[in-house]
Order: sequence, then structure tokens, then C-alpha cells
Amino acid sequence: MSRWAKPIAPIATALEPDDDKTSETVEWEMTHVLNWLKQTYTEETDSTMVNNVTNYSRGFWKGLFTCYDHYHIPRTNNDLEQFFRQTKACHRRITGLRNWNNYIVRNGEMIVLVSDALRQKHVIARLRSVSYAAYTQRKARWSERLSAGVQRRRFNRNPYTFLHQLETQWDQIAVVS
Repeated sequence: MSRWAKPIAPIATALEPDDDKTSETVEWEMTHVLNWLKQTYTEETDSTMVNNVTNYSRGFWKGLFTCYDHYHIPRTNNDLEQFFRQTKACHRRITGLRNWNNYIVRNGEMIVLVSDALRQKHVIARLRSVSYAAYTQRKARWSERLSAGVQRRRFNRNPYTFLHQLETQWDQIAVVS
């Protein structure tokens, strides 16, 4: 067992964050560590450990290195849980609501990054660099996303009026066709 614990140190060193590390360099280091692991631990009793480490890392490989290129993405699960807790607490202070599912559905999944974006340097310059066409395209997608919730609230508020307006719209479409 102590022999199997030795590969943990090189893996931890490869994944340790640093200012000059990028996802490419960390992925390269991890590839070499896993290759070293396969070449060093060749005994039959080691195959369980080697397979476990390689399968486990392969399962997370696609998103494992994202945090090195994007500093605002939490690196560990603990950091991620703290981030969500802070975000939920902020939402609760703003809205007074405990459940934030409707908030996420209405504003999109990237809403959790807004408070961090507002603290970033040059946010105004970055917003100005967005073209008007890209803005209108994103705005149309956002409005489309909201339309289902808006229709549901309108129906719940006054079903008779909602259905009457819907029938009127269908009558206008039938007349035009």
C-alpha cells in the first residue's frame, strides 16, 4: 500500500496551481506522470492501482485543466462549494428568496459569474469590444429563453385573458394564411 501511495506526490505536484501554468502545460505534465506510472508500476499487483488512476483521470480529463486558463473557475470541489454558497447567499440577500432555480433559469447559468466580472479590471473596455450584432443575437436568445416563463406567469395570473389573447393571435394567423 505504501508503494501505491508514491505516485500521489508527482500527480499532486503536476496539478498544483502556479502563475505560469496553463492547461496545456498541466495536461502535458499529467500525461507524462501517467506514462511514468504505467512504466514504473509493472507488477501484476500494481495493475489495480494503475488502472484505477488512469481510468479516474481519464474520466475527468476533459474538464480537469480548465481552471489553469480561467482563474475565476474554482480549482477544487471545496472551492466550488464555497463559491456556490457565497453566490446563493448574495441571491438570498437581494431577492429574499431561498430557492434560486427560477433566478438561474431566468438569467442563465452564467449569472453566477456576474459579481466576479464586475470586480475585474477593464470590464467596461471588454463590454465595449462586443459588436452590436453579437449583442442583438445574444439578446434575442435571452428573450427567447425568458418567453416560456413569461407565458407561464401570464397564464397563472389570468388564464382566461391569456387564452383569449392566444386565440386572437391564432385567428389573425388563420386569416393571413
